[in-house]
Amino acid sequence: MADTILLAAGGTGGHLFPAESLAVELGRRGFTVHLATDHRADKYGRAFPAAEIHIVSSETVRGRDPVSLMRFAVRLGRGFLQALGLMRRLKPKAVVGFGGYPTFPPLVAARVCGVPTVLHEQNAVMGRANRALAGGVSKIALSFEATDLIGDRAAKAVLTGNPVRPMVIEAAAIPYEAPVPGGVLKLLVFGGSQGARFFSELVPPAIALLTPEIRARLAIVQQARAEDLAGVETAYAQAGVTAEVAPFFVDLPRRIADSHLVLCRSGASSVTELAVIGRPALMVPLPGLLDQDQAANARVLEAAGGGWTMPQATLTPAVLAQAIERFMAAPDELVRAAAAARAQGRPDAVVRLADVVEAAARGR
Repeated sequence: MADTILLAAGGTGGHLFPAESLAVELGRRGFTVHLATDHRADKYGRAFPAAEIHIVSSETVRGRDPVSLMRFAVRLGRGFLQALGLMRRLKPKAVVGFGGYPTFPPLVAARVCGVPTVLHEQNAVMGRANRALAGGVSKIALSFEATDLIGDRAAKAVLTGNPVRPMVIEAAAIPYEAPVPGGVLKLLVFGGSQGARFFSELVPPAIALLTPEIRARLAIVQQARAEDLAGVETAYAQAGVTAEVAPFFVDLPRRIADSHLVLCRSGASSVTELAVIGRPALMVPLPGLLDQDQAANARVLEAAGGGWTMPQATLTPAVLAQAIERFMAAPDELVRAAAAARAQGRPDAVVRLADVVEAAARGR
């Protein structure tokens, strides 16, 4: 009977996508994979390659008042008991956490049961849940060489990179083709669940500021929330711009590969995919995050020359319009940035991470 590995991840794409990649690789190596997550996984985890998906009770710290703290403790306690049951039933050889508070119960239960644990951090800043768990795990796998807030746990850390899905590896095989001088510039805009509305309000007015000659040379693919879709499409039609607008792109990695320039948030998965595929980007970190992890992710790619950080507070339609005009006039700048981004990519991250997990599972 194949040995079992239990993966634990918060139910968002940023946590589930690297976990999905690892699950595929571990399956190739003969392991049986199970996933512990929360109810949000319905959106991203329906096709997750696991023998079984287990919904474990969890809670995020939503306040410091007694009621919020009591709710947090009760739900995590319930999740811990559920996770203990999983440990006894599945008898995993290792448990791998990908961040988010849903990783708490399985990782703590694994520690109580003496099961080896590996923690994977996707961002350039270690998240709060991972920081709380890091002291008791066997190994910490990092996506970025310089990861903030890791503190004295650096001795157990190993650089693996952030695993990407097979469709990202396929898209990475497409070489970057520079926009032809005087030709079309293909702009891809996506913001995820927390950023699409801002781009819907920013990009159409920016395009309207461009001259008709420049607008005629633009081809835009943009993610927009369903409620914003009609307004964005109308704005582009009135501006005479070729545009494809949709709430979600299943083939987003291919869309990244087909673009000349990307405008996006700088979540861990987005920055990782930009680097592996090798495409230049204007990155707009989501403001208001406690750990400012998106800003840290963007700085890493910007420092390497692979993109440009554009703070939301100062990114106006006029600023974006000027940037588009600049790149249209100097496509060589995009070519250099694409090469620099690709140099930061780690397409073998999933193999590196699987090696760490397999070593832990084998007691090495």
